Amino acid sequence: MRIVMATDGPRLGPESVGERPMGGVETAFALLAEAFLRRGHEVELRAGRDLAEARGGLRWAPLARGGAPAALVIANRSPRLFRWMPAGRRVLWLHNPGGYLRKARNIPPMLATWPRLVTLGPAHSRSLRGWMPIRPVEIPLALAPPFDAGATERPPPPPVAVFASNPRRGLLWLLDLWAQRIRPAVPDAELHLYTGAATYGGDARLAAHAAPVLARAEALAGQGVRIFDPLPRAGLAARLREARLMLYRGDTGETFCLALAEAQAMGLPAVVTPLGAVPERVADGVTGVVARDEAGFAAAAIRLLSDDAAWSAMHRAALARGPGPSWDEVAARFEALA
Repeated sequence: MRIVMATDGPRLGPESVGERPMGGVETAFALLAEAFLRRGHEVELRAGRDLAEARGGLRWAPLARGGAPAALVIANRSPRLFRWMPAGRRVLWLHNPGGYLRKARNIPPMLATWPRLVTLGPAHSRSLRGWMPIRPVEIPLALAPPFDAGATERPPPPPVAVFASNPRRGLLWLLDLWAQRIRPAVPDAELHLYTGAATYGGDARLAAHAAPVLARAEALAGQGVRIFDPLPRAGLAARLREARLMLYRGDTGETFCLALAEAQAMGLPAVVTPLGAVPERVADGVTGVVARDEAGFAAAAIRLLSDDAAWSAMHRAALARGPGPSWDEVAARFEALA
């Protein structure tokens, strides 16, 4: 099967996933393309204006009109990419909440192509409800190595909580809750932050918006808050294996949340709130807690940081739940759309 995929992001191959911090969208695009190639398909990727090249075994071409027809033509996020793609079954792979498709620049290419829409789960699909007449197909993301291999059971570690997302996604709220309620109850606890613009290609705008949040984090060094640079996935996995808990408020813009999926695959319990797709990644009361308010969030965090029996039960449950589908399984579901 010939498959053409296009993105308005950078040209990143699967080898980049292990070498540098990468956002979830870039990671997913590279690993789905690699899975198609592994499954014997002819895969062509299109992005930017640079000349054709090969990266990590994948063929990249510039965005250019036409070309040989394909069985599957997959546009990553933007329906406007279809204008640069050959004939074939059109699939729009959504990663953000669906409201942006209502923007004037996206309506004409949607009406011209009527693509199959792929969302990442129920919460993501609900962002289309009420105005989009196309029923989406829900295909969850798979995890990148080494998270796809899961982890082994371990004894309760020291009380170290982690945050590994965009600093604008609830970090200021978490820092206030940490300082006011959680740290006073567990005086030897630490909160490790793996966050920053490097995960998103060193985005200057993100860095500017995140600066006040990170300044607040630096001011809480005396209360156990530590800031670390974002890590490639292998390095992050090693840190998660040593940590005790992931704390994340979540965000209405979350459509999957790979950070939580990765933490749970490592057997790391999580405390979250019911924002966006975040509660889909945690089995409430089994592998973590979906807290309805600040008091419930703080209480759950305190318990899991200090109660070894409670932590061990959720740790084992998270490991038993496993890392979820493989990228080969995800690729097979895309192939069924042709």
